Amino acid sequence: MERRLAPIFSAKHVGDPTTPDYRVFFEDADGERVSPFHDIPLVVDRERGLFRAVIEIPKGTSAKLEISRREAFNPIRQDTKSGALRFVDHEGGYMWNYGALPQTWEDPDAKHPDTGAFGDGDPLDVCEIGGATAAVGEVKTVKVLGAMALIDDGETDWKILAIDVDDPLAAQLNDVDDIERLRPGYLEATMLWLRDYKAPAVVNAFAFEGKAKPRAYALRVIEENARSWNDLIAGKRSAEGEEREVNFTRKGAA
Repeated sequence: MERRLAPIFSAKHVGDPTTPDYRVFFEDADGERVSPFHDIPLVVDRERGLFRAVIEIPKGTSAKLEISRREAFNPIRQDTKSGALRFVDHEGGYMWNYGALPQTWEDPDAKHPDTGAFGDGDPLDVCEIGGATAAVGEVKTVKVLGAMALIDDGETDWKILAIDVDDPLAAQLNDVDDIERLRPGYLEATMLWLRDYKAPAVVNAFAFEGKAKPRAYALRVIEENARSWNDLIAGKRSAEGEEREVNFTRKGAA
């Protein structure tokens, strides 16, 4: 893979990772702080289905790290519940490198015609299925392979399936059928992990009976949510309300 696709953003870790004060900020090649939500470009090569992904949670780990919608420059922080740091201790931790696609937004006022549920107000989630363990804050170029439609607390919570373009299997994986062919049972294991990671308190539901949708469908989902982000930035969509508040601090705007 050509190195022109290499990340041009770096993560800056601030504070103790075992405390709620820990943050991961992002800088561009000029050393200026940027937002991983708003400033990192989504598209690398649209025709080839290549996009940037910001890794929040390395595979095999359980700290529930996520891009903060509400803070200036949207750093990665660890989620809390009742004042305590939140961990997802299920099946040895996350089974993929888990993160977000920048410059996308799941509109909480838009009901998706195929899922019958509104968006969750976050950037699109991505499950990067490559063999290497990523670092928190790593910006990868990924090839999109498919999507699953998790229904989390009544909201559409898309999971885009993708692989790092530098992974040894990337050239052989182009769609969900390739995942099943080369890694039998992996898609079902992904569905079961997402279904059960909150159990026994909650068992998550899915659209499409939990089946993965193909690459072409996933690319449409990305385009839809990229348009929603553009509308959000342009002020055509509301980001008000406790559950959907978004901080718009971007490079050059602070």
